Amino acid sequence: MELRLLEYFLAVAREQNITAAAKSLHISQPALSTQLKIIEDQLGKQLLIRGVKGSRKVLLTEEGMILRKRAEEILSLVKRTENEITQSDTAIAGNIFIGTGETEIVRLFAMVAKKMQKIYPDIQYHISSGNAEHVLEYLDKGLIDFGLLFTEIDQQKYEAIPVPIKDTWGVLMRKNSPLAEKEVICPEDLWDKPLIISQQKGHNNYLVRWLQREESELHIVATYNLLFNASLLVDEGLGYAICYDKLINTHGSNLCFRPLSPELKASGFIVWKRYQVFSKAANIFLQYLRDMLEAEMKQMNQEFHGNT
Repeated sequence: MELRLLEYFLAVAREQNITAAAKSLHISQPALSTQLKIIEDQLGKQLLIRGVKGSRKVLLTEEGMILRKRAEEILSLVKRTENEITQSDTAIAGNIFIGTGETEIVRLFAMVAKKMQKIYPDIQYHISSGNAEHVLEYLDKGLIDFGLLFTEIDQQKYEAIPVPIKDTWGVLMRKNSPLAEKEVICPEDLWDKPLIISQQKGHNNYLVRWLQREESELHIVATYNLLFNASLLVDEGLGYAICYDKLINTHGSNLCFRPLSPELKASGFIVWKRYQVFSKAANIFLQYLRDMLEAEMKQMNQEFHGNT
């Protein structure tokens, strides 16, 4: 299928109107309708429902929604490839794509980007937020260069470097909650409490081990993908959110954070596809990242030996 046809289809999906889409594409409405029929004939599936409720509005069928998602990914990858190939041989410019969940470790990427900005001001950084499945899917499709994950890595498919900085688990709660009077939260403190937990795959495995209870034995009232949304549930008194520290600014709010005891920390990995061919910008970013992680590790070792 030609890329031009995908662009036509996306225009119709975006406008939900063939006439409006034709106008945005600067072609006639009959010509666009013909192109849409060609796509449906090639795939052997109806992609659009025309004349919804007697109007000129069109809706996507289930197959149409699948094509829309894939078309967006394909055209994004084509555009990215064109940009990388047409870059100047001397100037270092381009885009770096990173996929990650919500974590304070993202600050590490910001530190690297800030350091590079003085020398390579024409590099742009794009952060895509999502869970582990989202990050791995985008890595596999070549839509991002690097991913930040907290799950086990398939070493046959990916290369990874560990991040010495760790996230601390704890509980986000209202300041007037009974548990807010405690300095740390123990497993038994949460056994009978309404809990709001992460949807992140792998998170619940070691949280359940820490809680010393099966998930079915806990009172889980909600799950979250983005902690900001979970913080609103907490603020309304729905329950206690188990989450990482430093992601919600509790200063001046009704909320507070208490760490878990025994302490529970999460280790992250910066991951990329094995045998990945990076752009010049991504290669330089990876080198800067390695240097910063090495410096961070040396500093942590010095502090450790200084305290022993």
